[in-house]
Amino acid sequence: MNTLSRQPDPAAEEQASLWAARLEGGTLSATDRDALDAWLNADTAHRPLLSQYCQFSTDLEEQLLTLVATGSVKLPPEPESASAEEPELALVIRVRRWNFPRVASIALAAAAAIALTVWVARPTPPVAIIATAAAQRSAVTLGDGTRVELNAHTSLTFANSANERRVRLAGGEAFFTVSKDKSRPFIIETPAGSVRVTGTVFNVRTDTPADLVVTVVEGSVQVRPGEPATSRDTDPYALGANDCLSIVQGKPAKRMLSAAELGDTLAWRQGQMVFKDVPLRDVLKWFADYHGKKIFQSAGIDQSKQTVSGPYGIDDLESALTTLATSFDLDVEHEPSGTIRVKLKAER
Repeated sequence: MNTLSRQPDPAAEEQASLWAARLEGGTLSATDRDALDAWLNADTAHRPLLSQYCQFSTDLEEQLLTLVATGSVKLPPEPESASAEEPELALVIRVRRWNFPRVASIALAAAAAIALTVWVARPTPPVAIIATAAAQRSAVTLGDGTRVELNAHTSLTFANSANERRVRLAGGEAFFTVSKDKSRPFIIETPAGSVRVTGTVFNVRTDTPADLVVTVVEGSVQVRPGEPATSRDTDPYALGANDCLSIVQGKPAKRMLSAAELGDTLAWRQGQMVFKDVPLRDVLKWFADYHGKKIFQSAGIDQSKQTVSGPYGIDDLESALTTLATSFDLDVEHEPSGTIRVKLKAER
């Protein structure tokens, strides 16, 4: 039974509620994902506390739909431009916009009491929270037997209920080998769209709230572009083996990958990144983001038209920088602060 009777540290409770709302609300930035990982690792009590607040947020949302419909709670007014949705759908969207921290500060006492009663008294499916830090990859087996491999800077929650299995991927990249169960669909929600399967093997990447890439290795999946609250009437894209659907700024594009392209897409699982005619400045930025390092590039590199192609190991930053320095005549300087400065040797 979930309960708040132990009264953890108030500061930890506040942070847990804020992180739960942010995981619920959309994709975390790389900085936010690092901060979440650091907070989770700071105290063994933080992870179960966050799990409780994630479930509380879900339960409270369900109760608010009823409370708002009956007039017990009033939501803030919506802009006139937001009134085009169907009434029932519009209500769901408004409740989701009215996130957990705001509930904590402005919800009526009756609403909070009802929600807390439901949370404490009603059995709820377990919620797993998984996150990886910079330059860290991890593999876990979920409660339903599904295996998930996570790339760096990835965070997700998993709820395992009697009717469905649901993942909320806040950001990053994950490779799923879904345990087959036709009676319980496996659904992945991201800010840019949702993926629905019953049992298959596929990769999902979401770098920003508007972007999503789904690549299928085995079986088939259905992908609906758009936020979960607004995409229910959107026709899904059906993907089979070797299919890839990219959604960039809300615009979907589907294509079939060759065996080589599929291997390149999934190379991160073996600790590699395969670049194809990528500007040198973008490659250095990618390594900086992946490792959570500050890499300052010179003006010469910013203006350079040199491009990078081929596989690079991603676990050893020093080795990658040495290879790039040899290939492109670069000077790499490490400062005591940890900052790395890169410039063309011709700029000396």
